[in-house]
Amino acid sequence: MAQLIKIQDYITRYEWDTFRYPTQYIRLKRESWDRLYDRWINPEENMPPEEASYSEETATIFSKLKNKFLRKAVYSETIQEEESSEAEELPESEQELKQEFLDNLLNFQMKWATSTVTHKSIVAKKYYSDSLLKYLLQRFPDTYFIMYYPIFSIRQAPVEGDIILISPVEIEVIQFVELEEEAVLMAGEERTWHVESPVENRKILNPLISLKRTEKLVKSILATKDISLPIKKVVLSRTNPIYFASEPYQTRIIGSTNYIDWFNEKRSFQSPLKNIQIKAAEVLLSYCQSTSLKRPEWEEDDSGSIAIEEAEDV
Repeated sequence: MAQLIKIQDYITRYEWDTFRYPTQYIRLKRESWDRLYDRWINPEENMPPEEASYSEETATIFSKLKNKFLRKAVYSETIQEEESSEAEELPESEQELKQEFLDNLLNFQMKWATSTVTHKSIVAKKYYSDSLLKYLLQRFPDTYFIMYYPIFSIRQAPVEGDIILISPVEIEVIQFVELEEEAVLMAGEERTWHVESPVENRKILNPLISLKRTEKLVKSILATKDISLPIKKVVLSRTNPIYFASEPYQTRIIGSTNYIDWFNEKRSFQSPLKNIQIKAAEVLLSYCQSTSLKRPEWEEDDSGSIAIEEAEDV
């Protein structure tokens, strides 16, 4: 499951500590899946020893914190606790179990992408049911970072970007163009693309205009830290074919006829997280706008940095 490191202008844990959270997420996901799968395989057994040990360790750390900071919702960093609404009866098939786990993991991702230990953003409900966001997160590997229409702050002015996919080897700036059934897109270099459809023939704004703007912005931000990663512009349609004479430089135009090839290429890509990838994410996040409110439990006392560090290690 890809890592959601930014949505619009919501505050995110990844901007708080970009080098820590990607590896922590992968570890927590693996541990939580192992525990869940073990419960599914051995439903009659008690809680596994390692889970009991984990709970004891958590209790020990929490007991060191001041009473005023003991807020489970704030400090909990385990995917397990994000699944508090999980039904006692687990699914019958392994595939259903995996999907249920991914759905719970999506909620966990949303929490990390919209809050820190001390602050949280007010999230539009649409993102919890956004089918495209869910698709991107649940169908791609852990080593991909996703910035979902991030809002950058450039010279104190907000600039909205397209979807940004950061892999260990490149950055892709993506725009999805998905129209009604049987519609066909005719791509060109003009300001508009032609749509031929049984409903009506019409024109839409050339998606490359927005992609070029986001690409230029990403390049200029990375240049401030001398970070060099290939940047590609990608127009994607899962639902409609796209016809064109030739692809522009550093651009991929992928319609429904060859989307599955692009998708399988991403799914099969294997690589560990790389330092340059995390650096790129860090500097891009540093230029993003973040709007948030301080959590009520932190209103009266701004101290507690030690408490944060201990709790975040759980």
